[in-house]
Amino acid sequence: MTDDIDDGEEAFAEATLTQAIENQIEAGEPPAARATLNKLTLVGYEREEILQLMALVLAHEIDAMLAADRPFDTEWYERALRALPDLPEDQG
Repeated sequence: MTDDIDDGEEAFAEATLTQAIENQIEAGEPPAARATLNKLTLVGYEREEILQLMALVLAHEIDAMLAADRPFDTEWYERALRALPDLPEDQG
């Protein structure tokens, strides 16, 4: 594989995750999405940075879900969002 393909796939994945986060904020579901945006905005984070942090949490849960062949853990996801700007460690 070339770096160009990897970079393109990574950019697409990041854009897809960011759009998913935007959708969650707009829909208010889960409630932690909007709460996290509001909290991090109040403490001085830029919207783009907040969306990147939230996308990292979403990607972490999707990876864990796929690796363990289990359903999406909404409770863990909401806890991890509310813990931002601290990023989650491995769920174990």
